[in-house]
Amino acid sequence: MRKFVAGFSFIIMLFSIQTITYAKSDPKLALKSEAAILLDSETNAVLYSKNADKKMYPASLTKIATAIYAIEKGDLNSIATVSDNAVRQDGTRVYLVEGEKLPLIKLVQGMLINSGNDAAVAVAEQVDGSVNQFAKNLNEYLKTTIGVHHTHFTNPSGLFDKNHYTTASDMALITNYAIKNPVFAKIFGTKKIHWVGKSWNTNILSHHKMLIGEFPYKGITGGKTGYTTESKQTLSTTADNGKIKLTAVVLKSDLKQDKYVDTAHLFNYGFKFFRDQTIKQGERFKKASKEYHSDGDILVTEDIRGTTKDLTDSGALLIKNKQGKVLQTVQLKPLELKPAAAPKKAVEPKENEQPRFESMAIFGLMFIVAALIVAGTVRKLSRKY
Repeated sequence: MRKFVAGFSFIIMLFSIQTITYAKSDPKLALKSEAAILLDSETNAVLYSKNADKKMYPASLTKIATAIYAIEKGDLNSIATVSDNAVRQDGTRVYLVEGEKLPLIKLVQGMLINSGNDAAVAVAEQVDGSVNQFAKNLNEYLKTTIGVHHTHFTNPSGLFDKNHYTTASDMALITNYAIKNPVFAKIFGTKKIHWVGKSWNTNILSHHKMLIGEFPYKGITGGKTGYTTESKQTLSTTADNGKIKLTAVVLKSDLKQDKYVDTAHLFNYGFKFFRDQTIKQGERFKKASKEYHSDGDILVTEDIRGTTKDLTDSGALLIKNKQGKVLQTVQLKPLELKPAAAPKKAVEPKENEQPRFESMAIFGLMFIVAALIVAGTVRKLSRKY
């Protein structure tokens, strides 16, 4: 009976997700998470947001940042020796043993797929020597390389610390940056991996229910879960319907189920109303007397309900929906007009100098006249004698 009720409730929940209706203006989605955002994964266009710039605790979504930093800055083939500090971590683990030796890439897998806090600390210590140094370098990397400025992490795992925070917006930008790395993208989308360690030999599954199919949703390409008592439920997810790729981040929902329902709401909205289009190389846009162009193909996000492209005086192309909300800003280059070629000037003859053709004609005429005179003289002499 209990299984029947649970299954019936799940069917009702899915039905409610797939039958959302939207007003003509941007809807207010019925999200239970305290903060949320939906981005185009490729253009970073903001398609929907709720408290997206509010400071929040990410829990294990932190491991997205830890993973991409380790992949880009560390040697994935290097062999890490697990420390006592890593083994003593609270929360989810991959049950590392002190002194155990594993390649860095395997630790990243255990951290990102099974959310191992012990693996996260082992990653930090292998890449930067200590958790403190790792946190310092990670924060600098997030600012200078990814370009987020409202995030500060004190540890690699996401265990609660009042000074360990981010925003939904920053977390989505970090995810978008990370998934462009093929090594990260492969691990982020892994559903199951066989883990062999000194104390653990098993198949481990991703904790993300949409990714592994326990919460069915077509097109899911990757995801990471998070939970602590203070942060509550958190989730970062990517999806692709063949026309547009989307990234959804939801923070602080009370129930585990709520973060999946909220993510489905966001994806339904994004897939229904948005698509990607390309501004072709050389395409021109005019503002007053100035012209601007794209020096390469540029992918932009369009709202199928109506999109406008407004050009600023500085050449920034604002992609707006019909409510005037800016979805994306694209900087174009000024069109440099080539000056018209000056007409070739006729060569003026120098003073007292006849043009060459005229001199040749006069010389020829003089030769003919001289020849006639000589001929006439010869005739006269022949008659005389």
